[in-house]
Amino acid sequence: MNEKRSEQSGAARTGVRARGGTLAPGSVVGDGRYRLLAQFGIDERAGAHLWRARDGQLRRDVALTLLVGDPADAESARMARRTLERAAHAAKFEHAGVARVLDVLSLGSGITSSEGLLGVVVTEWTKGTDLIDLVAEHPVAPLTAARMVQKLAEAVEQAHHSGLVLGLDHPQRLRMASDGTLRLAFPGPLPDATLRDDVKAIGAVLYLLLTGRWALPGGPAAIPAAPHAPNGRLVPPRSLVPAVPQELSSLAVRTIEDGGHGGIRTSAAILQALGQAAEAEERTQLINAQAAAGVKAEDDDGTVWTTKKPVKDRARRRKLALGVTVLVVAAVGILAWLGMLAISFFQNDPTSGGPPINVAQPTTTVAPPPSSQAPPPSTQAPSGQAQIGAAVAPSGAAVYNPDGDGDNTSRAKNTVDGDPGTTWRTDQYNQQFPAIKQGVGIVASFDQPINLAKVTIAANSPGTVVELRAADSKNPDLSSTRVLGTATLNGQSTDITLPQPQQGQYFIVWITQLSKSGGKYQSQIGELTFLPAQ
Repeated sequence: MNEKRSEQSGAARTGVRARGGTLAPGSVVGDGRYRLLAQFGIDERAGAHLWRARDGQLRRDVALTLLVGDPADAESARMARRTLERAAHAAKFEHAGVARVLDVLSLGSGITSSEGLLGVVVTEWTKGTDLIDLVAEHPVAPLTAARMVQKLAEAVEQAHHSGLVLGLDHPQRLRMASDGTLRLAFPGPLPDATLRDDVKAIGAVLYLLLTGRWALPGGPAAIPAAPHAPNGRLVPPRSLVPAVPQELSSLAVRTIEDGGHGGIRTSAAILQALGQAAEAEERTQLINAQAAAGVKAEDDDGTVWTTKKPVKDRARRRKLALGVTVLVVAAVGILAWLGMLAISFFQNDPTSGGPPINVAQPTTTVAPPPSSQAPPPSTQAPSGQAQIGAAVAPSGAAVYNPDGDGDNTSRAKNTVDGDPGTTWRTDQYNQQFPAIKQGVGIVASFDQPINLAKVTIAANSPGTVVELRAADSKNPDLSSTRVLGTATLNGQSTDITLPQPQQGQYFIVWITQLSKSGGKYQSQIGELTFLPAQ
């Protein structure tokens, strides 16, 4: 897709006319210096019209952010001045991910009130493609999206260290440069924009590349808005595009949303998570490519076997191992035979000087038969601990995932169906919690509150660490839940016995650490049994 098509589609999409209809291709602004060529968008929140223009003095193309408004409106004029001040402060900032600010024009200094403008930010022109055209036909491949956002996050990190807010929370302000990297082509942060807004914008850009949808308020009409679940939570990219890796899907949601303790608040944290997610995706692609080419996984001893290796190599190794085994067995047999000859010689020859060897017969002690009556089991609970009654079945179970959806939600009912053989599994992750997200769990609901004393977890997931939490609803914030006990799963069944029974209607078995197998992380639960106090 060429740049001319981007210009034409940008002008067609916005269809915006400024006060008096003065902003149109061929119009001149800035004391006659800049001739407008094509419009690429509009940020409605700031009345900022985004144009490509021609600098008549220096004979080069530039990007213009035109702040349109009524000079008589004091509030609009104040907001425009604040935006221009912030843009002027960024003039000394240099990074490949941000177009360089060349000039800032204000009323009485480069523009007049007759032009219908409150200010102009002039920046160098970025050749390439705008984001709307980039995602118009289909989302970007996950690994490519991660690398693109990684470069943009590096620019944000450097700007924040300098105390600058970039204001990239609108997709039409961004363009994909000719080298494939993302660039803030139309700088000009809103008057009240914060560092947090820049961080959320990185997550929104990642969400846009992965799904083709914009997840922040104030986006252009040409891009569909990201959907939200009935509980108000943002629908994760993986739910819209199953090919999106769980790590990237979770990262986008945790960066955008403000609630909970698992959110990402800094660009440095985003960079770290992006790097890990990109490396994991690269490994996955490499493994898939090797499998397609007939290359098998690496053995534990470090030897890599492929289908192209001669079969006779493996047969030769088996023959060699068999030959060595036969030799060892023969040598042991010969040594044993020689030892028996020596013992026989010393026992039968009285002149050998060796004392006679008396072989004592072993004595056998027979234990008395066990009593036919075993002592009756104690019905008394340990001192200070309540007696435990019969199990109570929950009325329902659901996946509890405050960082988004997913993790086999349709199989959550298997954890309370009375059959340990039917299981619920988490998604398979490339990294351990909490690098990807805080955790995931099962919330069990009861029709009436119970006085819970013990929970038994049937699961074949050694090493999984769980917390038993009490909640006030089916889908609470994690910070509002209470930890009642913890356990590390080991064996087929693990108990969490409470020091004191806890009254409640909703209980969460919350996984904070997954089992590891073959370099991947995943846990499963077969059955949850809830036992109240008598």
